Amino acid sequence: MTSEIGRVLRGVGGLYDVQTGGGRIIRCRPRGKIKQSVTILAGDRVRYLPLGENEGIIEEVLPRSTVIYRPAVANVDQLIVVSACARPDPQLLLMDKLLVLAESRGLTPVVCLNKIDLVPDSVPEELAAIYEKAGYTVLKCSAKLGVGIEELRRCLQGKTSSFAGPSGAGKSSLLNAVQPGLRLITGEVSRKTGRGRQTTRQVALLPLECGGYVADTPGFSQLRLDDLDQLKLDSYFPELRKYKTYCRFTSCLHRSEPDCGVKEALKDGQIAESRYQNYVLLLDELEDLARTRY
Repeated sequence: MTSEIGRVLRGVGGLYDVQTGGGRIIRCRPRGKIKQSVTILAGDRVRYLPLGENEGIIEEVLPRSTVIYRPAVANVDQLIVVSACARPDPQLLLMDKLLVLAESRGLTPVVCLNKIDLVPDSVPEELAAIYEKAGYTVLKCSAKLGVGIEELRRCLQGKTSSFAGPSGAGKSSLLNAVQPGLRLITGEVSRKTGRGRQTTRQVALLPLECGGYVADTPGFSQLRLDDLDQLKLDSYFPELRKYKTYCRFTSCLHRSEPDCGVKEALKDGQIAESRYQNYVLLLDELEDLARTRY
């Protein structure tokens, strides 16, 4: 019997559900040497040896194109950063951290504004303007009313996507709207705290009928970017990356340096104030982390 290539959909107590090239799902266990040498993640492409109709042995984990470790998922093409327009209120710093995460990991970022039915039209328009100005694709959706779901479905088609955002933003509701058969568990937002209750407990890669996969992951409510170099942070903000070429100093951090192209663009309204302020907050955070390491 010859080995074949498959995709890991989820881990289940040391065993792994692998989708075969023909679309079947079989349960595999890793060979001893694989189990000891590598952590197998949802999204991994693996070489496996079939054992009968529904079982197999994972012999090799193939090289990953991308990887996110918190939560852990491999070979993702794009990160859909989901924010509710209300209930809970948008968290722009968290959104910008997630967009930096996507940029720094080589993923294509997409902004998805959900629950547009809960607010006046001006609210999603103003939020969209911030991120469209930065150069991101922005989708405006209502999982409840089905608004924007076809556009989201087209965005997911043929790609492996991960949804990220705070609990209660409506990630599972959006996925259920894209493909009702997924039947993901959704959670209500607490009236007392204004925060969502976490419903996704483990990472799973879900095949989509429109083609492609989506990773159903726990919320990113506590996100740290410890491994980033503060000197490269501006490279992960597309609008800062565009205007830093006009800075006098190549090492410009865009705070108090003279002749700063980024500060000039901010003054001219080419960069959103919230994006710039969040860049400075993240820069301070990374500098503090660097000091504690040394």
